[in-house]
Amino acid sequence: MNLSEKTIENVEYMIEQIKEKLKVLNLGAIKPSHFDEEMYEELKEIYEMVMKKPSFSPNEMQALVEELGNLRKNK
Repeated sequence: MNLSEKTIENVEYMIEQIKEKLKVLNLGAIKPSHFDEEMYEELKEIYEMVMKKPSFSPNEMQALVEELGNLRKNK
């Protein structure tokens, strides 16, 4: 997958990978449809950081979920 391209498919892929890595219990809280290409670079930075770390403390997980919440589209 070429994540250098700002596509909806890449956004969906990164969100799903982040959810899987963080073992998000409330899967409905983070949906790919909540994000768009506008915040692509920020989302990619979070994705790359999450994929590098083997595990996360509860505080780190909370901070990541909050940051993802900040990137959500305003409806």
